[in-house]
Amino acid sequence: MVVGLALAASACGGEAADNTAAVPAASASSAQLNPNADLSKQSVAISVWPGYTPEDLPAKVKAKLGLDLKVALHDTNEIIMAKLTAGSDTGFDVAFVSGQYAQALNEAGLLEPIHPELIPNLANLYPEAKELAYDKGNTFSVPYTWGTTGICYRTDLVKTPPTSWNDILNPPAEALKKVTMMTTERWLALPAIKALGYSVNTRSEDEIAKVKAKLLEAKPKLLGYDDTTFGDKLKSGEAVMVEAWDGWCPTTEKNIKFVVPKEGSDLWVDTMVVLKSSKNKEAAHAFINYILDPEIHGWAAETILYKVPNKAAMDSIDPALKAANAPLQMTPSQLLEGESIVDLGEDSVKFTRLATEVSAK
Repeated sequence: MVVGLALAASACGGEAADNTAAVPAASASSAQLNPNADLSKQSVAISVWPGYTPEDLPAKVKAKLGLDLKVALHDTNEIIMAKLTAGSDTGFDVAFVSGQYAQALNEAGLLEPIHPELIPNLANLYPEAKELAYDKGNTFSVPYTWGTTGICYRTDLVKTPPTSWNDILNPPAEALKKVTMMTTERWLALPAIKALGYSVNTRSEDEIAKVKAKLLEAKPKLLGYDDTTFGDKLKSGEAVMVEAWDGWCPTTEKNIKFVVPKEGSDLWVDTMVVLKSSKNKEAAHAFINYILDPEIHGWAAETILYKVPNKAAMDSIDPALKAANAPLQMTPSQLLEGESIVDLGEDSVKFTRLATEVSAK
C-alpha cells in the first residue's frame, strides 16, 4: 500500500469518539443510473498504484464486459489526490485511493454514491467490510485491499523477537542503526502514537507534541525512513527490524516474520471510488463489480500478498500460500481490532507538520 497526504483544506476500528472525523452521507447522485445501459458504448479510465491490478486487466475487462479499459498509474495518494482535486475533469472514472482519502474526496463532493444494485458482487464481501469507520455501509467507496501495520524482522539477526513499538523506537544493541520507519506522515507517527497509548486519529496538540519528542529521540537510532525498499533491506541484512505494512513484509523468506505489537496498530484500507465527473458511471460500476469477482479479486491476495475483504476470494487462495504468509491468515475480526485511519480534515496539517519537522532535523 502506498499512501500520501490528505486534503488539508476540505480536508490505510476502535478510535475514541472525540477523535473520529464525522463521515457524512454520500452526496446525492447527479443522475439515475441505468442498470440496462449498453456498456459497449462506454469505456472506463482508472488510476491505480503500479502492480496493484493484473497487467492483462484491460484484455480481461474487454472480454468480459465488452468495454475498453484505460489504466493510468499513480505512485502515491497525494499524486492522485492532487489530480482529482485540481478543479477540472481529470477524465478518470474510477480511482484507487486509501480509505481516509476516499472520505476526503466525498466530503469535497467529488464522488458518485455507490449504487449497490449495479454491483451484485458486493455480496462477496465480508460483513466486517461494511463496518469501516471512514465509510460505514460502503456508501461512496468499495474496499479493495485491507491490512494492518507492524514490525517485520529477521529472526536470525534479532536476539529477542520484538513485541512492542518500543522495540522500533528504542532498539536493542544488535539492531541499532539497522531499523527503518515509514516516511508517510500517519505511518511515521504510528509507532510513537501507539507506544504512548494515543489514538491514530488524535487531534490533540499536546499529544502530537509528545509524539514528536518520542520520534526525535528515536531518530538517531534508526537506519532511516523507508516506505518502499524495507523488504530488500531486510533480505540483505542491512536492516534487521522495520515498520511495515503487513503485505509488504516478505514473510515467504525463511528468516523473516511479521508481528503486530502488543500496543495495537491501525486498520488501513485501499478502496475503489467512482468520480462524480465520470461520464461512464454504469461502466464504472460494472468494472468494480468485475473486480469483486473471486477469481479477479483473489489475484491481489495471491500476487501482492495483501488480504482482500472478499470472503469468496480469500477462501479460494492456495492453503500453502496462506501457511507461508502469516499476514494472510489474519481474520476480518482481528483486522477490526486495529483503529481505522480516518481523514482529519483541517487537522491533517498537524501530521504533515509533524512529519516534516521530524524528517528535517
